[in-house]
Formats: sequence, C-alpha cells, structure tokens
Amino acid sequence: MAQAMKIAIVDDEQDMRQSISQWLALSGFDTETFASAEDALKALGPDYPGVVVSDIRMPGMDGMQFLKRLMGADSALPVIMITGHGDVPMAVEAMRLGAFDFLEKPFNPDRMTELAKKATQARRLTLDSRALRKELGDGDAVMRKLIGSSPVMERLREDILDLGQADGHVLIEGETGTGKTLVAHALHAVGSRAGKKFTVQSCAALEDDALGRRLFGPVDDDGALPLVEATRGGTLVLEDIEALNEVNQARLLSYINEQGTPAETRIVAICNLQEQGKTCESVLRPDLYYRLAALKITLPPLRQRGEDILTLFTRLAEQFAEEYGCETPQVSAQEAAQLLQAPWPGNVRQLINLVERAVLQNRRGSGSITSLLMADTEDVQPVMTTEGKPLKEYVEAFERMLIDNTMRRHKGSIVNVMDELCLPRRTLNEKMAKYGLQRSDYL
Repeated sequence: MAQAMKIAIVDDEQDMRQSISQWLALSGFDTETFASAEDALKALGPDYPGVVVSDIRMPGMDGMQFLKRLMGADSALPVIMITGHGDVPMAVEAMRLGAFDFLEKPFNPDRMTELAKKATQARRLTLDSRALRKELGDGDAVMRKLIGSSPVMERLREDILDLGQADGHVLIEGETGTGKTLVAHALHAVGSRAGKKFTVQSCAALEDDALGRRLFGPVDDDGALPLVEATRGGTLVLEDIEALNEVNQARLLSYINEQGTPAETRIVAICNLQEQGKTCESVLRPDLYYRLAALKITLPPLRQRGEDILTLFTRLAEQFAEEYGCETPQVSAQEAAQLLQAPWPGNVRQLINLVERAVLQNRRGSGSITSLLMADTEDVQPVMTTEGKPLKEYVEAFERMLIDNTMRRHKGSIVNVMDELCLPRRTLNEKMAKYGLQRSDYL
C-alpha cells in the first residue's frame, strides 16, 4: 500500500503556519508545522515521506540556508518556498539551488493545493524508486517473493543462487505469468551486481529502429545514453527477446562479443514465445541463442507446483483482504481440490486475478471460488477428477493449508489452534512437523 505523504510547514509566523496547515488539511493532506528551520531539520531526514513548504525570510536560519541544508541531505526532496513582495529574485535563486517551486505572498490557496499535489506525486515516485532499488539490492527480500516449498520451486531457488553468482548471460524461459521478470530481479539481487544498475526493456514495446537506437544508440534524447552504456556494470533485462529482428540480433551479438569475459554488462534475456511449434532457439540466430542460453532457467508452470497453489492463494488472499478491509475468504476441501487440479494457463498471474475477485466476492457476501474457477476455464469440474494423483495428496494439501491458516489467524497460539481444529497437542505437533510448519513463524 502507498505510503501516506506528509507536508512539513516551516514559518516563524504562527498565523501563517496555521492558515496554511488548515487549508492543506482541508484539501486532504497530512500536515505538521515547525516554528523554525532548526526545529524542522531535527524531524526531516533524507527519506522524509513528504514535502516541505517554507518561508524564505525567517529569523535565525533563513529559508535559503534551510533549503541548502535540505538539498545537502536529500536533493530530491520537494521544497516549496514562500516569498514576500520583492523577493522574486531570491526565489529564482532558490529554484537554482533545487527548490521545487515558489509562491509569492499573498498567494492563491488553490495554487498552493495544486503545487502540493504535484510535489507529493513527485516525492512518491522518488521514494518508490528508492524502495525498488533497495529491494533489488536485497537478495533475501526478492527470494522471499518466490513463494513455495514444492520440489520444482526449491530447485528454482537453488538455480537462482548458483547462476546469480556466475557472471555469464542468462536466458529465462517459461509460460506466461510464471514470474520470469521476478526471477531476473532475483538473479541480479543475489549476485555481485546487486545494488548496481538494473534495467528492463521489452523488445516488443518499440518499433525495430527505435529499439535499436534505445539499446545501442544513437539515442534521440540529448544527453541520454543507450541502455547498453547506461547499464554498464549492472544487469540489462531484455523481455520478449523473440521479438528482436535480425538487425538488432546482430547488433546484440556484436555487443556481447565485444565485451569479452567477464561481461561488463550482464544480459538477462526473457523469452515469452507462446506460438505452438516455435521455440526461442528456433527464432533467434544460433550464435546469439547459444551465447544467451549458456546459462538457462526454465520456470515451472503453476499446475506442476502442487500445494504451492494453496500457499499462494492464502498469502494473496491475506494481502487483498487487508487492502480492501475485509475478511479473508475461507477455502473448503472441495475448493482446495479444484484449485489444485485447475490447468492454470495464465499461471501465477491468473491466480492473482482470481484471488482478488474471490476477496471482493467475499466482501459482498456472494459467489464462490468454484464459480470463479469455472468462469476462468471449462476444464474445472465440481468434483475431483484429475487422474494420476491419489486422494491422499489432496487431503494432505488441504490439511496443511488449514493448519497454516489457523496458526496465522491465532498468531501461533497452540491452545487456540487445538481448540478450533479439535486436535490434541501431540497430533497437532506431529502434523506440523510433517508439513514443515514451525510455531516461531507465526509469532
């Protein structure tokens, strides 16, 4: 959920502070006031979740000195300066130093609101970008997003850790919606390039000539660098690599060959080819394919991940229920079996969409998971029909989900879980050990 933006109002005149604060509060902003720049500096750190509105003329540290201190701590912090009559040259100087904008007294309150909206939007983008960069540099955080304890997911995490430490280029394949870009993030985050530039470009998003200029130059924007230069030392992710035409394939191969070993910029190519009878190998020139596929990861489809489906459903349902402010939908044994046997052509992306609709249905008190599944695909039946899987597997998967959900709801209280599930302590302990559930994870 988006972080709430604040507005810090700094002015030595109490009436002015209060009037600005009241007006912005009525406009929906969360405000806080300071009588001096010195007081404000104690509260405004480099990642302050908001913007600053400051008078220029104040006793002690004036607005210009205050601005310089703020810009020194966080040059991307939006600061709106308030000037008196005749202070416009000073305001222009403030803009040169990094101020977001300025208002001349007496100012139009609606203009203040407009500037505050623009400044908070800019601040949110900055903080979101910083959070993403921090996350991309935190291998543990990214790896935790690869939810699942199935053998194929355990193997995928091992592959990511191994290939992340290697320095060669990587090809990622898999069905749509399996999380290929997330795996590219993980490869970057667990390797030696963590914290360095990470750039994603879809090869299908631009016309061939425009894509060539974007990747290799010359770039249309003055002062901008082509991505192979801008990402130097980091990771360049090329989504939809199958859309690369012959000319750009040749240029990419030439760039890779010129880099030598180890690669200065790591290329992670993502293949989203879905056409029947075609593969990434068949649409790329052989020399480029083998350079990219020297290290390869193939993501498992959701239908092969067993009880991970129920784990993902539970986690996603909790997140959406918190977002929408409602109860988490409960999954029956029959619905659990249907989730496990569904074909999931859209994989995790399809599951995310289904879970959100299930939460919204639950909030309205209507509908069922079965109806949503049957709307998504004609292959789901109201009873368990999948061949090749014994009933025992469905029972165990549902049992694990039920214990996991109950432990989460009671925050690890064994007594409450025993009471709700009517289980003696020894039986509960044995089942938790069997399914790899630890009480410490729920406290």
